[in-house]
Amino acid sequence: MDIATIIGLVMGFGAVIGGALIEGLHLGALIQPTAALIVLGGTFGAAFVSYPMKTIIGAVKDIRKVLFPAQHDPEKVIKEIIGYAAKARRNGLISLEQEAQNVKDAFTKKGISLVVDGIDPQKLRETLEIEIAYYEEHSKQSAEFFEAAGGYAPTIGIIGAVLGLIHVMANLSDSSKLGAGIAVAFVATIYGLMTANIVCLPFGTKIKHGIKEELICKNMIIEGLIAIQNGENPHFIEQKLKAFIQEGDEKKGK
Repeated sequence: MDIATIIGLVMGFGAVIGGALIEGLHLGALIQPTAALIVLGGTFGAAFVSYPMKTIIGAVKDIRKVLFPAQHDPEKVIKEIIGYAAKARRNGLISLEQEAQNVKDAFTKKGISLVVDGIDPQKLRETLEIEIAYYEEHSKQSAEFFEAAGGYAPTIGIIGAVLGLIHVMANLSDSSKLGAGIAVAFVATIYGLMTANIVCLPFGTKIKHGIKEELICKNMIIEGLIAIQNGENPHFIEQKLKAFIQEGDEKKGK
């Protein structure tokens, strides 16, 4: 489980609820099933209208990636590529055919098979980059779904607040309930903002981050396999691939 996600959710909701309690607000005032129904139903209803069912199902499944993200280890990728390079240098490219049978990663397996088949390096790059482009385009749809929901939620929250105020205005004869009625109406706005800024938008960002990490590893595999095909020295290949890690660290630092 990704501890950062859990800490973030606890901190986000905890800060809002804790701040309300410090101000003397009764916790029950923030629990409004009607407001939750309006915000959650309206938000995800709008998101459902915006995307096909295939994307929606994929987004729901990708919630698991937010809570239990896949571990992408560039160092492990480098170690594996160097192992392939050393073997190919000793026994020739054809010796990698057996390695391809034992590789679990489908992308790496396909790349090795193309290398063994003697495909032109430029064609190898084009083939694998097309696969990467398709993967990226397909994967980011889940992030876009959550980002869209994050955009709708505050507006739906305002709609919920307006509906609540309409109810209040319809009962102006009982002035003793006006204050409480208005307070309840604005809970929908809080729900909308919290849904957007603590759940939906961060979920979209986390999914995109995971995609970027995986793309770095896939690009490392492409460069490594082409270098093996060109007969480059394993040590030189290692230094070349480590540049991907250094570049990623620099971007994180910025």
